Amino acid sequence: MTNASELLAADTTMGAVTLRVGDLDAMIAYYRDAVTLDVIAQEGDSAVLGRGGVPAVVLQHAPELKNPEPRSAGLFHTAILFDSEQALAAAVYSVATRFPNSFTGSSDHLVSKAFYFDDPEGNGVELYWDRDRTQWSWTHGQIEMSTLFLDPNAFLQQNLTPELVADPRIGAAGVGHVHLSVGDVPQARDFYVDSLGFEVTTAFGPQALFVSAGGYHHHMAMNVWNSRGAGRRQQTLGLGQVEIVLPDAEDVAATDERLRHRGLQTANDGRSVTVSDPWNNTILLRPAGE
Repeated sequence: MTNASELLAADTTMGAVTLRVGDLDAMIAYYRDAVTLDVIAQEGDSAVLGRGGVPAVVLQHAPELKNPEPRSAGLFHTAILFDSEQALAAAVYSVATRFPNSFTGSSDHLVSKAFYFDDPEGNGVELYWDRDRTQWSWTHGQIEMSTLFLDPNAFLQQNLTPELVADPRIGAAGVGHVHLSVGDVPQARDFYVDSLGFEVTTAFGPQALFVSAGGYHHHMAMNVWNSRGAGRRQQTLGLGQVEIVLPDAEDVAATDERLRHRGLQTANDGRSVTVSDPWNNTILLRPAGE
């Protein structure tokens, strides 16, 4: 049994994902007009998009950078969680009609229904809705998830209305989880579980690991499906930073102390803490309300 002081707080959530992009205008248009996020702020070479004033995606213009090498570590997908099947259907229809070639699949995962896309620069995007936690099933401490067929056309027929087609921005939406491509799953477990303080919710041997705080199905996941053996990332287009939101400053300080005790180098600016995982993915920890 893991000591509670070695775990992230139960009400930890995911914050914004920062992407370094080559074409800022095109990427703003995708996340605004297709994914149906709102532009919260735009200044100079960056834009912040989200819903209800809560940032979900931060786009940083970096045209001088190259695309990542194939099979490198980095972002697998940013997963945007919608609060109803109707809101999810509106966003899925919006992306599918504006970017019809970007759809990569859909699945019923038992805990959720999910639709997958690639944005214009190849970053993975998941749009999903969670079933109520009372409908989730746990066996021997691991959550039961699957990859069942989910017919996208039937889902839209059941949940989409003409009103949603005309105005798809309903309900709340934000980053529910972040899925990374990594070089080695045991190494990922050492960092994200043993050091950072997530708990394992399910694992697929050496292939993939799902972790969370507070019994969520997963706040983060790491897999080697396209990146087995990948080393540390170079500065490229794609993932810039993953933000994890802790309840308060004391939780941030305690996590910083735990990371440093494990021999990891952190940067603390008095408000937030940043640390790099073994593949040079930047993780930022900040208190809620900042």
